[in-house]
Amino acid sequence: MTDAVKLLGISNAIVDVLAHVDDAFLESIGAPSGSMTRAHEIYAMMDQVTEISGGSVANTVAGFANLGGSAAYIGRVKDDPLGNIFVDDMRSLGVDVRLELAADGLPTARCHVLIDPNGQRTMQTYLGACTELSTSDIDSDTVGEPVLILLEGYVWDIAEGPALATAAIEIAKSNNGKVALSLSDSLCVERHRDAFLAVVRNGVDIVVADEDEVGALLQTGSCDETIDALSDYDNLFAITRSEKGSVIVHGDEKVIQQAIPVSSIIDTTGAGDAYTAGFLFGWTQDYSLKECAELGTFCATRVIQQVGGRIEAGLFEDYSAGKS
Repeated sequence: MTDAVKLLGISNAIVDVLAHVDDAFLESIGAPSGSMTRAHEIYAMMDQVTEISGGSVANTVAGFANLGGSAAYIGRVKDDPLGNIFVDDMRSLGVDVRLELAADGLPTARCHVLIDPNGQRTMQTYLGACTELSTSDIDSDTVGEPVLILLEGYVWDIAEGPALATAAIEIAKSNNGKVALSLSDSLCVERHRDAFLAVVRNGVDIVVADEDEVGALLQTGSCDETIDALSDYDNLFAITRSEKGSVIVHGDEKVIQQAIPVSSIIDTTGAGDAYTAGFLFGWTQDYSLKECAELGTFCATRVIQQVGGRIEAGLFEDYSAGKS
Protein backbone atom coordinates (compact mmCIF):
# COMPACT_ATOMS: atom_id res chain seq x y z
CA MET A 1 0.00 0.00 0.00
CA THR A 2 1.17 3.52 -0.76
CA ASP A 3 -0.12 6.70 0.86
CA ALA A 4 1.08 8.89 -2.00
CA VAL A 5 -2.25 8.98 -3.80
CA LYS A 6 -4.29 11.92 -5.02
CA LEU A 7 -7.74 10.33 -4.66
CA LEU A 8 -9.16 7.71 -2.28
CA GLY A 9 -12.71 6.51 -2.92
CA ILE A 10 -14.90 4.97 -0.21
CA SER A 11 -18.12 3.44 -1.48
CA ASN A 12 -20.31 0.48 -2.33
CA ALA A 13 -18.15 -1.98 -4.26
CA ILE A 14 -20.33 -3.41 -7.05
CA VAL A 15 -19.57 -5.44 -10.17
CA ASP A 16 -21.37 -4.00 -13.19
CA VAL A 17 -22.75 -6.69 -15.49
CA LEU A 18 -23.59 -4.98 -18.78
CA ALA A 19 -25.67 -6.40 -21.62
CA HIS A 20 -27.55 -5.03 -24.62
CA VAL A 21 -31.19 -6.10 -24.60
CA ASP A 22 -34.33 -5.37 -26.56
CA ASP A 23 -37.73 -4.21 -25.33
CA ALA A 24 -39.01 -7.79 -25.35
CA PHE A 25 -36.40 -8.79 -22.77
CA LEU A 26 -37.35 -5.89 -20.51
CA GLU A 27 -41.01 -6.81 -20.85
CA SER A 28 -40.27 -10.45 -20.01
CA ILE A 29 -38.75 -9.47 -16.67
CA GLY A 30 -41.41 -6.87 -15.95
CA ALA A 31 -39.02 -3.93 -15.98
CA PRO A 32 -39.90 -0.63 -17.65
CA SER A 33 -36.97 0.99 -19.42
CA GLY A 34 -34.88 3.11 -17.08
CA SER A 35 -36.06 1.42 -13.90
CA MET A 36 -34.11 -0.18 -11.07
CA THR A 37 -35.71 -3.51 -10.20
CA ARG A 38 -34.88 -6.97 -8.84
CA ALA A 39 -31.47 -8.47 -9.53
CA HIS A 40 -30.41 -11.81 -8.15
CA GLU A 41 -32.39 -14.19 -10.38
CA ILE A 42 -31.86 -12.33 -13.67
CA TYR A 43 -28.16 -13.11 -14.07
CA ALA A 44 -28.84 -16.56 -15.57
CA MET A 45 -31.11 -14.99 -18.22
CA MET A 46 -28.34 -12.74 -19.59
CA ASP A 47 -25.81 -13.65 -22.27
CA GLN A 48 -22.90 -11.84 -23.93
CA VAL A 49 -22.22 -9.85 -20.80
CA THR A 50 -19.33 -7.59 -19.81
CA GLU A 51 -18.32 -7.74 -16.14
CA ILE A 52 -16.25 -4.89 -14.68
CA SER A 53 -15.75 -3.22 -11.34
CA GLY A 54 -18.47 -0.69 -10.73
CA GLY A 55 -20.49 1.39 -8.36
CA SER A 56 -20.53 5.16 -8.79
CA VAL A 57 -17.45 6.17 -6.82
CA ALA A 58 -15.52 3.06 -7.90
CA ASN A 59 -16.20 4.10 -11.52
CA THR A 60 -14.90 7.57 -10.72
CA VAL A 61 -11.76 6.17 -9.08
CA ALA A 62 -11.15 3.87 -12.07
CA GLY A 63 -11.63 6.78 -14.45
CA PHE A 64 -9.33 8.98 -12.38
CA ALA A 65 -6.64 6.30 -12.60
CA ASN A 66 -7.08 5.95 -16.36
CA LEU A 67 -6.62 9.70 -16.72
CA GLY A 68 -3.23 9.24 -15.11
CA GLY A 69 -4.06 10.02 -11.49
CA SER A 70 -2.81 7.99 -8.53
CA ALA A 71 -5.81 6.45 -6.79
CA ALA A 72 -6.85 4.08 -3.99
CA TYR A 73 -10.13 2.48 -3.01
CA ILE A 74 -11.94 1.14 0.06
CA GLY A 75 -15.01 -1.07 -0.42
CA ARG A 76 -16.16 -4.51 0.74
CA VAL A 77 -16.28 -7.52 -1.61
CA LYS A 78 -16.32 -11.25 -0.87
CA ASP A 79 -13.76 -13.81 -2.00
CA ASP A 80 -16.03 -15.15 -4.76
CA PRO A 81 -15.87 -14.95 -8.58
CA LEU A 82 -17.36 -11.45 -8.82
CA GLY A 83 -15.28 -10.21 -5.90
CA ASN A 84 -12.13 -11.36 -7.64
CA ILE A 85 -13.28 -9.68 -10.85
CA PHE A 86 -13.73 -6.42 -8.95
CA VAL A 87 -10.33 -6.46 -7.25
CA ASP A 88 -8.39 -7.72 -10.29
CA ASP A 89 -10.01 -5.12 -12.53
CA MET A 90 -9.28 -2.21 -10.21
CA ARG A 91 -5.70 -3.32 -9.60
CA SER A 92 -5.14 -3.75 -13.34
CA LEU A 93 -5.74 0.01 -13.61
CA GLY A 94 -3.17 0.75 -10.92
CA VAL A 95 -5.75 1.42 -8.20
CA ASP A 96 -4.54 0.53 -4.70
CA VAL A 97 -7.39 -1.64 -3.34
CA ARG A 98 -6.97 -1.40 0.41
CA LEU A 99 -9.27 -4.10 1.78
CA GLU A 100 -8.68 -7.82 1.41
CA LEU A 101 -11.41 -10.04 -0.02
CA ALA A 102 -13.80 -11.14 2.75
CA ALA A 103 -13.62 -14.86 3.54
CA ASP A 104 -17.24 -14.98 4.72
CA GLY A 105 -20.41 -12.91 4.72
CA LEU A 106 -22.72 -11.95 1.87
CA PRO A 107 -21.81 -12.44 -1.81
CA THR A 108 -20.23 -9.61 -3.77
CA ALA A 109 -22.70 -6.95 -4.90
CA ARG A 110 -23.65 -6.76 -8.54
CA CYS A 111 -25.64 -4.39 -10.77
CA HIS A 112 -27.14 -5.70 -13.99
CA VAL A 113 -27.13 -2.85 -16.49
CA LEU A 114 -29.52 -3.64 -19.34
CA ILE A 115 -29.00 -1.24 -22.24
CA ASP A 116 -31.89 -0.79 -24.65
CA PRO A 117 -31.59 0.33 -28.31
CA ASN A 118 -32.07 3.98 -27.25
CA GLY A 119 -29.12 3.89 -24.84
CA GLN A 120 -31.42 3.94 -21.81
CA ARG A 121 -30.32 1.78 -18.90
CA THR A 122 -32.45 -0.49 -16.76
CA MET A 123 -30.74 -1.65 -13.59
CA GLN A 124 -31.18 -4.61 -11.26
CA THR A 125 -29.03 -4.32 -8.15
CA TYR A 126 -28.10 -6.74 -5.39
CA LEU A 127 -26.08 -4.98 -2.66
CA GLY A 128 -24.73 -8.01 -0.80
CA ALA A 129 -21.24 -7.64 0.68
CA CYS A 130 -20.92 -3.89 0.20
CA THR A 131 -23.43 -3.36 3.02
CA GLU A 132 -20.95 -5.00 5.41
CA LEU A 133 -18.38 -2.21 5.15
CA SER A 134 -17.70 -1.13 8.74
CA THR A 135 -15.83 1.32 10.94
CA SER A 136 -13.15 -1.34 11.47
CA ASP A 137 -12.25 -0.89 7.77
CA ILE A 138 -11.48 2.80 8.24
CA ASP A 139 -8.27 3.66 10.05
CA SER A 140 -5.00 5.49 9.47
CA ASP A 141 -3.51 2.46 7.71
CA THR A 142 -6.31 1.89 5.19
CA VAL A 143 -7.03 5.58 4.60
CA GLY A 144 -3.44 6.82 4.55
CA GLU A 145 -2.85 10.44 3.54
CA PRO A 146 -4.57 11.07 0.20
CA VAL A 147 -4.97 14.58 -1.13
CA LEU A 148 -8.71 14.00 -1.48
CA ILE A 149 -11.20 11.44 -0.14
CA LEU A 150 -14.37 10.89 -2.19
CA LEU A 151 -17.31 9.56 -0.17
CA GLU A 152 -20.39 8.08 -1.81
CA GLY A 153 -23.81 9.16 -0.52
CA TYR A 154 -24.97 5.54 -0.56
CA VAL A 155 -22.49 4.86 2.28
CA TRP A 156 -25.05 6.44 4.61
CA ASP A 157 -27.41 3.53 3.79
CA ILE A 158 -24.94 1.09 5.35
CA ALA A 159 -25.50 0.24 9.02
CA GLU A 160 -22.16 1.71 10.08
CA GLY A 161 -22.01 4.14 7.16
CA PRO A 162 -22.43 7.45 9.02
CA ALA A 163 -19.85 6.44 11.62
CA LEU A 164 -17.29 5.25 9.06
CA ALA A 165 -17.80 8.42 7.01
CA THR A 166 -17.14 10.50 10.12
CA ALA A 167 -14.00 8.50 10.83
CA ALA A 168 -12.73 9.04 7.28
CA ILE A 169 -13.40 12.78 7.48
CA GLU A 170 -11.56 13.03 10.79
CA ILE A 171 -8.53 11.20 9.38
CA ALA A 172 -8.51 13.44 6.31
CA LYS A 173 -8.65 16.61 8.37
CA SER A 174 -5.89 15.42 10.69
CA ASN A 175 -3.66 15.05 7.62
CA ASN A 176 -4.71 18.36 6.01
CA GLY A 177 -6.55 16.44 3.31
CA LYS A 178 -9.80 17.42 1.61
CA VAL A 179 -13.11 15.55 1.41
CA ALA A 180 -15.58 15.36 -1.48
CA LEU A 181 -19.12 13.98 -1.29
CA SER A 182 -21.06 12.45 -4.17
CA LEU A 183 -24.78 12.74 -3.41
CA SER A 184 -25.56 9.51 -5.35
CA ASP A 185 -29.25 10.16 -6.18
CA SER A 186 -32.10 12.40 -5.11
CA LEU A 187 -33.86 9.62 -3.17
CA CYS A 188 -30.66 9.01 -1.23
CA VAL A 189 -30.56 12.72 -0.45
CA GLU A 190 -34.15 12.62 0.81
CA ARG A 191 -33.29 9.69 3.10
CA HIS A 192 -30.27 11.41 4.60
CA ARG A 193 -30.79 15.12 4.00
CA ASP A 194 -30.11 16.27 7.55
CA ALA A 195 -26.97 14.13 7.79
CA PHE A 196 -25.71 15.36 4.41
CA LEU A 197 -26.30 18.99 5.35
CA ALA A 198 -24.40 18.43 8.58
CA VAL A 199 -21.31 17.02 6.86
CA VAL A 200 -21.45 19.66 4.13
CA ARG A 201 -21.46 22.31 6.83
CA ASN A 202 -18.73 20.58 8.81
CA GLY A 203 -16.23 18.37 7.03
CA VAL A 204 -16.96 18.17 3.29
CA ASP A 205 -15.05 20.55 1.01
CA ILE A 206 -16.44 19.55 -2.40
CA VAL A 207 -19.93 18.38 -3.40
CA VAL A 208 -20.40 16.66 -6.77
CA ALA A 209 -23.96 15.94 -7.85
CA ASP A 210 -26.58 16.54 -10.50
CA GLU A 211 -29.02 19.41 -10.24
CA ASP A 212 -31.88 17.24 -8.92
CA GLU A 213 -29.71 15.95 -6.09
CA VAL A 214 -28.51 19.41 -5.07
CA GLY A 215 -32.07 20.69 -5.35
CA ALA A 216 -33.20 17.93 -2.99
CA LEU A 217 -30.40 18.82 -0.57
CA LEU A 218 -31.19 22.53 -0.52
CA GLN A 219 -34.93 22.12 -1.17
CA THR A 220 -34.86 24.40 -4.18
CA GLY A 221 -37.09 24.16 -7.24
CA SER A 222 -34.81 25.36 -10.03
CA CYS A 223 -31.14 25.72 -10.91
CA ASP A 224 -31.34 29.49 -10.39
CA GLU A 225 -32.80 28.99 -6.91
CA THR A 226 -30.06 26.48 -6.14
CA ILE A 227 -27.31 28.87 -7.18
CA ASP A 228 -28.86 31.61 -5.04
CA ALA A 229 -29.03 29.23 -2.05
CA LEU A 230 -25.36 28.33 -2.45
CA SER A 231 -24.40 31.86 -1.43
CA ASP A 232 -24.74 30.58 2.15
CA TYR A 233 -22.09 27.86 1.61
CA ASP A 234 -18.31 27.97 1.41
CA ASN A 235 -18.04 24.56 -0.29
CA LEU A 236 -17.13 23.95 -3.91
CA PHE A 237 -20.21 22.59 -5.73
CA ALA A 238 -19.87 20.87 -9.11
CA ILE A 239 -23.40 20.45 -10.46
CA THR A 240 -24.11 18.48 -13.64
CA ARG A 241 -27.18 19.24 -15.79
CA SER A 242 -27.13 16.55 -18.54
CA GLU A 243 -27.59 18.20 -21.95
CA LYS A 244 -27.51 21.64 -20.28
CA GLY A 245 -23.90 21.19 -19.23
CA SER A 246 -22.76 21.95 -15.71
CA VAL A 247 -22.46 24.74 -13.18
CA ILE A 248 -19.54 25.16 -10.79
CA VAL A 249 -20.02 27.39 -7.76
CA HIS A 250 -17.38 28.23 -5.17
CA GLY A 251 -18.08 31.32 -3.11
CA ASP A 252 -18.30 34.26 -5.50
CA GLU A 253 -16.86 32.27 -8.40
CA LYS A 254 -19.34 30.71 -10.83
CA VAL A 255 -18.53 28.75 -13.99
CA ILE A 256 -21.17 27.88 -16.59
CA GLN A 257 -19.97 24.99 -18.73
CA GLN A 258 -21.88 24.09 -21.88
CA ALA A 259 -22.41 20.47 -22.90
CA ILE A 260 -20.65 19.13 -25.99
CA PRO A 261 -23.21 18.11 -28.65
CA VAL A 262 -23.04 14.49 -29.84
CA SER A 263 -24.71 12.86 -32.83
CA SER A 264 -25.41 9.52 -31.16
CA ILE A 265 -25.75 8.38 -27.54
CA ILE A 266 -24.84 4.70 -27.08
CA ASP A 267 -25.07 4.30 -23.29
CA THR A 268 -25.63 6.87 -20.55
CA THR A 269 -24.18 4.56 -17.87
CA GLY A 270 -21.62 6.38 -15.75
CA ALA A 271 -21.72 9.78 -17.44
CA GLY A 272 -21.84 11.56 -14.08
CA ASP A 273 -19.09 9.33 -12.69
CA ALA A 274 -16.89 10.17 -15.66
CA TYR A 275 -17.56 13.88 -15.25
CA THR A 276 -16.57 13.61 -11.59
CA ALA A 277 -13.37 11.75 -12.48
CA GLY A 278 -12.36 14.42 -14.97
CA PHE A 279 -13.32 17.29 -12.71
CA LEU A 280 -11.49 15.91 -9.67
CA PHE A 281 -8.44 14.96 -11.74
CA GLY A 282 -8.24 18.57 -12.87
CA TRP A 283 -8.75 19.80 -9.31
CA THR A 284 -5.89 17.64 -7.98
CA GLN A 285 -3.71 19.08 -10.76
CA ASP A 286 -4.52 22.65 -9.65
CA TYR A 287 -6.48 23.42 -12.82
CA SER A 288 -8.80 26.40 -12.81
CA LEU A 289 -12.46 25.57 -12.15
CA LYS A 290 -13.19 26.32 -15.80
CA GLU A 291 -10.55 23.80 -16.90
CA CYS A 292 -11.87 21.22 -14.40
CA ALA A 293 -15.37 21.61 -15.84
CA GLU A 294 -14.09 21.34 -19.40
CA LEU A 295 -12.21 18.11 -18.66
CA GLY A 296 -15.19 16.65 -16.79
CA THR A 297 -17.46 17.47 -19.72
CA PHE A 298 -15.01 15.95 -22.20
CA CYS A 299 -14.88 12.71 -20.20
CA ALA A 300 -18.67 12.46 -19.83
CA THR A 301 -19.18 13.15 -23.53
CA ARG A 302 -16.85 10.34 -24.56
CA VAL A 303 -18.40 7.87 -22.12
CA ILE A 304 -21.96 8.30 -23.40
CA GLN A 305 -20.75 7.36 -26.89
CA GLN A 306 -19.59 3.89 -25.79
CA VAL A 307 -20.86 0.88 -23.85
CA GLY A 308 -20.15 1.17 -20.12
CA GLY A 309 -19.15 4.00 -17.84
CA ARG A 310 -15.38 3.42 -17.86
CA ILE A 311 -13.01 6.16 -18.99
CA GLU A 312 -10.50 4.36 -21.18
CA ALA A 313 -6.75 4.82 -20.92
CA GLY A 314 -5.45 7.48 -23.30
CA LEU A 315 -8.44 9.78 -22.96
CA PHE A 316 -6.43 12.50 -21.25
CA GLU A 317 -3.99 12.49 -24.16
CA ASP A 318 -6.93 12.99 -26.54
CA TYR A 319 -8.14 15.88 -24.41
CA SER A 320 -4.70 17.48 -24.29
CA ALA A 321 -4.25 17.10 -28.05
CA GLY A 322 -7.54 18.89 -28.64
CA LYS A 323 -6.43 21.77 -26.42
CA SER A 324 -3.15 22.30 -28.26
